[in-house]
Amino acid sequence: MKSFNSGLIILSSVGLLFLGACSKEATTSNQSSSPAASPTTSSSPATSTEETSAKSDHSKSSKGGQVVESGAYHLEFVPEKEDNVTHLDFYLQKGDNHEAIPNAKVTAQIQLPDGTQKTLDMKYDAEGKHYTVLLPGTAPGQYQVKMSADVNAEKVNGRFSFNK
Repeated sequence: MKSFNSGLIILSSVGLLFLGACSKEATTSNQSSSPAASPTTSSSPATSTEETSAKSDHSKSSKGGQVVESGAYHLEFVPEKEDNVTHLDFYLQKGDNHEAIPNAKVTAQIQLPDGTQKTLDMKYDAEGKHYTVLLPGTAPGQYQVKMSADVNAEKVNGRFSFNK
């Protein structure tokens, strides 16, 4: 009887461990598949298959960046590292066909790897149909970025990150 109880306890413990591992994996999976909660962390360039499916799945990257869907808005953040600066591109789009919004006031609040904060106003590039700014510096590490847009008195926010 003691060996049966011991076996039952061991089996229950192993089962709980598996449930805990599956639960943590599902939470991680849900966070990356729910763009409203967290941005897509893939920063690889979009392939033609992704570009084709971007029309049917609005959370897909069309510019090769990180995507957040916020209500009717599609936000895409693309950091491009250069020698002494990082070129930050932000695509603010609306609707099913992802129309660019040229008249928003967009700011990037950036937390540098050392913890200091930087706020940069982004300018609209009509040719590229996106907002852009240069982030000076070359400090290695993770950068946390909060994009804030004011679209006709409506606030739209997205959180992103990138490594240098």
